[in-house]
Order: sequence, then structure tokens, then C-alpha cells
Amino acid sequence: MEDPTPTPNEDEVSNEDPQVVIKCYGIKDFNRNYVTTPRLPCVEVSHFERKGSIVEQINANPKAGWQAAMNPRFTNFTIEQFKYLLGVKPASQSDLEDIPVVTHPKSLELPKQFDARTAWPQCVTISKILDQGYCGSCWAFGAVESLSDRFCVHFGLHISLSVNDLLACCGFMCGNGCDGGDHIYAWKFFVSNGVVTEEKCKDKNQLWQESKHFSVNVYRVSSDPYIIMAEVYKNGPVEVTFTVYEDFAHYKSGVYRYITGDIMGGHAVKLIGWGTTDDGDDYWDGYFMIRRGSNECGIEEDVIVGLPSSKNMIRKYAGVDTGRHVSV
Repeated sequence: MEDPTPTPNEDEVSNEDPQVVIKCYGIKDFNRNYVTTPRLPCVEVSHFERKGSIVEQINANPKAGWQAAMNPRFTNFTIEQFKYLLGVKPASQSDLEDIPVVTHPKSLELPKQFDARTAWPQCVTISKILDQGYCGSCWAFGAVESLSDRFCVHFGLHISLSVNDLLACCGFMCGNGCDGGDHIYAWKFFVSNGVVTEEKCKDKNQLWQESKHFSVNVYRVSSDPYIIMAEVYKNGPVEVTFTVYEDFAHYKSGVYRYITGDIMGGHAVKLIGWGTTDDGDDYWDGYFMIRRGSNECGIEEDVIVGLPSSKNMIRKYAGVDTGRHVSV
């Protein structure tokens, strides 16, 4: 598909032009013409020329444990544009004061490898990959996706909850929408207000409030890797956050650990399992792998989740004790 954006001749534009071709700044990789966003200075664009050297540095390191490559999605991004996608705000102690910390008994025998997609193959939302677009809404995506999965795991209910409902209705309680938000308050919103599904309305007589799906609670999972594993094993995927460094933009395969680059921001994702490579590297699993057991980039610090509520659900789900799996 052709890019509908007209590309100006670089002889006809200046550095003041909001649609100036990036190769005007010296970036000529991939034989593509990229266009900057308005009012971004040249220095920000040329900063990403360093990406090639980061890729080379990682791939030349035999101890890196992962492989890097130029990511086509980010090749025309400035640093500020990339940072904008990393919208999860760090939790403060006051935010966490009323959030209980959940543990699980270590008598549970956990498998060495676990993938929620194969453990609950009927739950198609676990495998569903959503795109946050150019919006710093990772905090909302991680929360909504995890709760959708848990409705299937606990009730066998196949629904995709609406990220847009959370972004539009949580307001300043959660933060600033696409400009970043607090995943803890997203889960609190699920408890107090609920969230609708992505489906179109089928019953014209149904009230909007009656179509809401709720979380019965919100809790933190102990940062002990075993406890996190037990939580996923018993209750389904969880939302986690981690610090993103510049090298993560170039992750291709393997078990990620920080090698080089500046801090870009915080990112929220859904954690769906774990495993160990043939080389003995323990990892957390999702749509990328990251080192497990060493709190890599803070990924084991801030695990927030909740259990689905039977409120507003059809009669056969009424009376289900959704807190039955949790020990505090």
C-alpha cells in the first residue's frame, strides 16, 4: 500500500517546514522517505541515527542473550515520539497504601514452562494482539487485556473489553489518557465503574451501565518470582510494568536484558507465562521474553491485577465466588 502522504522535494523545503523529509537531516537508511511531525527540532530526528550503532553493539556482544535489529515501526520516530508511547506513570507510595499484597503458598508445584495461551486455548483474547497506535495508553491496554483474559479463565466468558471506554471515562482519576496514565487507578476504575465490551449493542433496551463488566478487587502480587508465577498459573495473565531503555526499541529475539542506552520511560504489558532457554536463561513470557528472577528493569516490582466480578453477568454466573483462588 502506498503512503498517501505527499513527499516534498528536499530542495523545496527548509528545516522550518513541518513536513520536512527526514533524509534532509542525513538519515537515508532503508531507501524510504520519512516525514517529521510539526515543530520537532532537527536534533531530535538526527538522534535516532545512533540506532544502528546500538544494534551493532548488542549483536557483537556474545553475553547479551538477545538479538537486535532495526525495527521498521520506529525507524522514522524521534526520541520524543518514541517516549510518548511509554505512558505508564510510576506508582507512588500513597497510590499503593490501600492496595493489598497477595501471596500464594509455595507448596504449589509449578511447571518449568508455562504459557497461558496453551493452558487456556479456548480464551482467544490471550493470543489477541492489540495496537495502541500513536497513543501513550499502554497502562490501559495492559489492564483491559488482562481483565478480558480473566473473564474467560474464570467464567468461560469470551469478551474483549473496551480500552476506549477506560480511556474516555476514567478521566483524571487515571491520568491523561493518551498522554499517560496510572495502571493502578485503571484497576480501581474496574472495581468502581466497570468497563463495557468492544461489541456493538445487540439489545437496544439494555442500559449502558448494565453492560459494564467489573473487577471484584484490585491487588498487588508479591515481587517474589515464584508468587508471580503462581498468580498467573492459578488466575491468568497479569499486568506488569518495566523501565524501557533505548536498546529495547531494537529487540528482535532472545531473552532481553538491559545492555545500553538512555532511559526512555515506563511501559505496561501483559505477562502470560515463563520458561527457561536451552542455555539456562530464565525468562518471563509474553510477546517478547525478558530475564526472570533478577527484577530486570523493575518488571517484578509492580504487578497489579484483579479478579473478574459476576456483577451484571447472566444468571448462570451469579453467585460465583471470584475471590476463591486468592490468599492474602
